[in-house]
Amino acid sequence: MTLDVSTRRSIARFRRLRSSEGLRRLVRETALRPDDFVYPLFVAHGSDVREEISSMPGQYHLSLDRLAAEAEELRELGVPAVLLFGLPAAKDEEGSEAYADDGIVQEAVRTLKAADPSLVVMTDVCLCEYTSHGHCGVIIDGEVDNDSTLDLLSRTAVSHARAGADVVAPSDMMDGRVAAIRAALDGEGFETTPIMAYSAKYASAFYGPFRDAVDSAPQFGDRRSYQMDPPNAREALREIEADIAEGADVVMVKPALAYLDILSRARQRFDLPLAAYNVSGEYAMVHAAAQNGWLDGPRVVLELLTSIKRAGADIIITYHAKEAARWLKEES
Repeated sequence: MTLDVSTRRSIARFRRLRSSEGLRRLVRETALRPDDFVYPLFVAHGSDVREEISSMPGQYHLSLDRLAAEAEELRELGVPAVLLFGLPAAKDEEGSEAYADDGIVQEAVRTLKAADPSLVVMTDVCLCEYTSHGHCGVIIDGEVDNDSTLDLLSRTAVSHARAGADVVAPSDMMDGRVAAIRAALDGEGFETTPIMAYSAKYASAFYGPFRDAVDSAPQFGDRRSYQMDPPNAREALREIEADIAEGADVVMVKPALAYLDILSRARQRFDLPLAAYNVSGEYAMVHAAAQNGWLDGPRVVLELLTSIKRAGADIIITYHAKEAARWLKEES
C-alpha cells in the first residue's frame, strides 16, 4: 500500500529516535546499573570451600576464607552490597546458630567488613536454614507460633548488628516482627541500623533451588500459613503499609518477575526505598535455557533485570549481579 503525502505527514514517526544506539541511549527511560544490585552469598563452615550449587549454576557455598576474594571482585565490578545466608554447623528445634554470636553469618559479617569496610553487608534474618524442621519459627503443637518466634528473630538481628551488619533483613513473615526487631535494635544501641523487610513475600514455587542450597525445605507441611497467597495483591499493600508503620526502612517484594504488578503498585503508593528479590528459581530457569542454547543469556538477563527496575525497584537482589555488572560494563 502506498501512502499519499498527507497521510505520510500525519504518521507518528517513533522510529526516528530508534535509528542508532546513540539515539536509543539518549532517550532511554530506565537505566540499569551495577549500583542497583545486591549479590546473595551462601556462607559455610570449613576452609577453602567453594562448592557449586547444582541447581544454581555459577553460585557457590563459600567458606569464610573465600569471602575477601568475593568482596574484591564485587568492588571491581561496582556491585555495592551483599545479602548473607548461612549454612550452620548443626540444626536444632529453635535454630540456635541463627542468633549465636559466633554463628556462621556473624563471622561472615566480620570477615567481609574487615576485607572491605565500604561493602554494604546485609543479613537475612530468619530461622529456616537453622531449624531441624525447616520452618521459619518456633513450633508449638505442630504449628509455627508467631509470637514465640519474635524473640528469636530479634536476638538474631541484634547479633548481626553487633557483628557489624549494615542492614538486617527479616524474611520470616511473622506478624509484628519489624516492630519487635526495631525495639530490640534500639534497646541495644543500634538505632542507626536499617531494617529491610521482606514485606510482600509470597509462598512461591520459585524458591526450590534456594531451599536446596541451604537445605531448608520444611520437614512437614509448608509455609503457606505465614507466607502470602500468590493470588492476593491488595493484601501485599497492607503488609507493606504495616511494616512501614512498624519501622521498616526498606520494603521488599519477593519474588520479582512473577510479581511485577505488585512492585508497580507498591512504587505508586509508597515512597520508601523498594527492593525486589530476583529469586533462585527465576535465576535457574534462565541459566538452564541459556545453557541449552534456547535463549541469548546476557540479553535475557539484562532485559529481565531492566523490567524489575522499570516496575519500580530501587534495589535488585539477584544472583545475576556479577555477570550482569560485567555485561553492563561491556555495553558502556
